[in-house]
Amino acid sequence: MKHVSIHWFRKGLRLHDNPALLAATTDCRKLYPIFVLDPWFPKNMRVSVNRWRFLVESLRDLDESLQKLNSRLFVVRGRPTEIFPVLFKEWKVTRLTFEVDTEPYSRQRDSEVASLAAEHGVQVIQKVSNTLYDTDRVIAENNGKVPLTYVRLQTLLATLGPPKRPVPAPTLENLKDCCTPCKDNHDAEYGIPTLEELGQDPEQAGLRLYPGGESEALCRLDLHMNRTAWVCNFQKPQTEPNSLNPSTTVLSPYIKFGCLSVRTFWWRLAEVYQGRKHSNPPVSLHGQLLWREFFYTAGAGIPNFNKMEGNPVCVQVDWDNNPEHLRAWSEGRTGYPFIDAIMAQLRTEGWIHHLARHAVACFLTRGDLWISWEQGQKVFEELLLDADWSLNAGNWQWLSASAFFHQFFRVYSPIAFGKKTDKSGEYIKKYLPFLRKFPAEYIYEPWKAPRSMQEQAGCVIGRDYPKPIVVHEVVSKRNVERMKAAYARRSSSTTAQLEGGGGKKGAKRRTPAGPSVAELLTKKPKTKGS
Repeated sequence: MKHVSIHWFRKGLRLHDNPALLAATTDCRKLYPIFVLDPWFPKNMRVSVNRWRFLVESLRDLDESLQKLNSRLFVVRGRPTEIFPVLFKEWKVTRLTFEVDTEPYSRQRDSEVASLAAEHGVQVIQKVSNTLYDTDRVIAENNGKVPLTYVRLQTLLATLGPPKRPVPAPTLENLKDCCTPCKDNHDAEYGIPTLEELGQDPEQAGLRLYPGGESEALCRLDLHMNRTAWVCNFQKPQTEPNSLNPSTTVLSPYIKFGCLSVRTFWWRLAEVYQGRKHSNPPVSLHGQLLWREFFYTAGAGIPNFNKMEGNPVCVQVDWDNNPEHLRAWSEGRTGYPFIDAIMAQLRTEGWIHHLARHAVACFLTRGDLWISWEQGQKVFEELLLDADWSLNAGNWQWLSASAFFHQFFRVYSPIAFGKKTDKSGEYIKKYLPFLRKFPAEYIYEPWKAPRSMQEQAGCVIGRDYPKPIVVHEVVSKRNVERMKAAYARRSSSTTAQLEGGGGKKGAKRRTPAGPSVAELLTKKPKTKGS
C-alpha cells in the first residue's frame, strides 16, 4: 500500500538536492509539503524585518515551484508537537520526512515529533543535506570528540572522502502517481504569511538587494560559476570589506535558508576547478564551505556553544556591562566612521563583508568596548540575513579570541584597517552620507578636522555626529592586558581534554589554519591596529 507523506520543510527551502523530499515521494499516493510557523523562534530569537521578508519570499518561491509539480505548500501555524498529532489523524499520514537539523532546539523538537509519530504509527525518515557531511559521523571519527582546529577537520574529512553528490529535484514523473489534496480555500487556510501577519512593518524593511528563494539562489549560483577565472582565483582574505559592490558571492543567505544546497555549491565548484589551477582551502570557495562545516560540527558537539558560561572551549572573560556603549555600537554611533558605516550597511541591507564583521566584532569585544561577544551575537542574530546559529556563535568566539583563534594581541584599528582598501572613504560616504563632504584626509577621523571645515561640511562633530566613544590607542592596549589576564586564569587542561587525535599529550595546541594569518590579516598588524 502506498504512503500518505508529509514532507516538513525547515531550513531546506528548495526542491533541488532534497533527499528527504525525494523519500517522501517514493511509493506515495498523497503528498503534503508543509512549513510550520513555530512560535518558538520569534519568542526566543531576534529576527529583523529584512530576514522575515527573505523567508516570506523563499516560501512564496517554494510554493510556486511546487505548483509546477501539481502540488502546493501548506504553511501551518503553531507548535510542531501540537500540530503534527492533528495532521497525522486528519490526513491519515503514514510517513513523515525532514532534513536533519543539528541545533539544540531543533534536535529536541525533532526528537519529540519523532516520538509522537511513532505513537501514531507514522514512519519517520531524516536525511542529512543541510551540511556537507553528517556532523555526528565526523565527531565519531574523531573518537567522539569535536575537532577544534580546521586542520583536524580536514584530516577527518579526508578519511571520509568527498561529500555526497546532490540528488536531483523531483519531477512530474516522480509525482505521476502522487497527488497533493488542496481545497478551494487553500490560501486562506494554509497560505504564505504576510509581513503584517508576522508582526512586521514592511515600511521598515531596507533595500531589497537579495530576494529570497531557490529560483534566485540558483540564478545567482549560475552567474558566479560562469566567472571561471574569478572562482578559481578566489581568495577570501584578498576580497575588500568596503567595496561598494560585494566582493564575495553573497550566497550565504541562500545557504542559511537552504534555498541553495551546500552540496550543490560544492560540486558546482568542483566542476569549475576540474583541470584548472585554483586556490585551495582555507581561502578558496571550497574552503569557505569547510569553515561552515567546521562551525556546524562544533555547534553540534560542544555544550552551550552560544554562551560563554558552561562552554568548555570558551575563555571566561570579565566583560564589561555597558548598555550605552552597546547601543551606540549597534546603532552606528561610536564616532568611528568605518565602524558606524558597517553597522549602517548591516541594519539597512542585512549583509556585510566577512572582514567588516571582523572589524566591528573586534571593536565591540577585545579591541575597544570590552563588551561580551554574546551581546554582539544577538545583534547579528537579528540583523544578518545569513544569521546561522552555529556560524554566528562560532565566529563571535573566534573574533573575540574566546575560542579557536587565540592571538588576542592582533587588534583591528577602526581607522587604519578601512583605509587599506578605501583611502578616500567612498564606503563611508555611501552609508554615512552626512560625512560625504569631509576630505579623504579626515573622513576616517572627522573629529580631527578644523571646526571651520566641519561647519563647511555640514557636520559638526559632537553635535551632528558623535565624538569617538573611546580612544582606540588607549583602550586597545589596556584590553590586550585584560585578555592576557583572562588567558592566565584559563584552565590549560580544558581544550586538551576536548581535542581528539591532536598528537602527543602535552603537545602545544595548534590554532586553526587560515584566518589566523590569511583570513584575519592581510599583513601583520600591530597592537595599535592593522
